[in-house]
Amino acid sequence: MRLAIVGVGKLGLALLTGVTSRGVMPPGEIGLLDANVLRAGDLADQTGARVIGPPDLRHAERILVSVQPRVFPEISDWLAQENAGYISTMAGVSTGTIARRLGTKRVVRVMPNLAATIGHSQTAITCPREAENAGDLDFARQLFGAVGDVYDLPEHLFNAFTGMSASGPAYAAVVAEALADGGVRMGLPRALAHELAAKLLVASGELLQGRVHPGLLKDEVASPGGTTIAGLEVLEAAGVRGAFMRAVVAATRRGADLGKDQE
Repeated sequence: MRLAIVGVGKLGLALLTGVTSRGVMPPGEIGLLDANVLRAGDLADQTGARVIGPPDLRHAERILVSVQPRVFPEISDWLAQENAGYISTMAGVSTGTIARRLGTKRVVRVMPNLAATIGHSQTAITCPREAENAGDLDFARQLFGAVGDVYDLPEHLFNAFTGMSASGPAYAAVVAEALADGGVRMGLPRALAHELAAKLLVASGELLQGRVHPGLLKDEVASPGGTTIAGLEVLEAAGVRGAFMRAVVAATRRGADLGKDQE
């Protein structure tokens, strides 16, 4: 078994789908372990992976830990395997904490986001030298490269990455919802407003990638004395820019708190 996935939620399923559909790994080399055995069984039937139990982890070359941080202390005893490497997606939990609980420094820490479910994740990755030397880092890069872009990042920036990128789809969803509500307020049908808002965010992301700074796109759209600058004035008066900055700060600090709970 080349990979055991412990915790097959949305992220685990996205990774499973990504690596198998892109030929990174045959599904028969992947084991699925989840508290919801029926769900794991359904996913195994759909993908060709197989359901395993805690005793089977001794056969795994590497173990992906994709559970909530609060669950980790409860399962760390049977997670610990003498010869396995580990990949963790747990928010806020440092490689040092994981290494101490599992008794190995072969730990790669990653932080993807929900866009992994559509192959467009942004994933931060880091590890101690022991994991790099054992090939665990390259293995994790291959896994998460199958569902998006991978960024090498110092561990002290992981909580900031989490607060911005991993939490970012929720912030973008709030923007889309607010824009759609504004359209409805001015008479657009709800379904159309939702469709326009979603497509607007996708198109804006594409436009932003071709520019050095987001402000350039804003300036291109906002003509003198026009409709856009009138709307931007309202956003500035409402403190929208500062609110998003404070959201990233709050999410970053929460990630740090989650880590402290596991120390």
